[in-house]
Amino acid sequence: MMKTSQFIDNKEQRVALFPGSFDPFTRGHESIVRRALPLFDKLVIAIGMNADKRSFMSMDQRRAWIESVFKDDQRVEVVTYTGLTVDVAREVGAQFIVRGVRLIQDFENEKHLAEVNRDLTGIETILLYTLPEYSHISSSIVRELHRYGQDVSQYLPEGLHLKEFGVN
Repeated sequence: MMKTSQFIDNKEQRVALFPGSFDPFTRGHESIVRRALPLFDKLVIAIGMNADKRSFMSMDQRRAWIESVFKDDQRVEVVTYTGLTVDVAREVGAQFIVRGVRLIQDFENEKHLAEVNRDLTGIETILLYTLPEYSHISSSIVRELHRYGQDVSQYLPEGLHLKEFGVN
């Protein structure tokens, strides 16, 4: 079930969905969003519940985190959802899904998902390659470093600290 404050009804807009668990949202994720924004009129960041993963941050913490990063950009909306990504894409009126690719394994996985999503809905997937300076950053690495007491601020959007969002 998706929770959102506003739905996108304007079919004239080019709307893209950027889905992920974003647990936590990193500088790599932020870079993908900032590079995708010039391509679309609206970008909906969709925080999905992954039942196979133990959460580091709650859905509400992740949503507040991402909203604080893009608080000054009206083109960005943040929603949460469970279920299929293509269902939330249709619900928000997205014609495109944006995905970031760090490694060749990411590409292979994303290619298969893109084909299925296009078969199901006709929604195209746009792949953006991670900038080299962020290619080693992943949410799982950030979680692991944080678990062992390391400072992870260099991997997170500038000015944000996990403690501000209730993560110890």
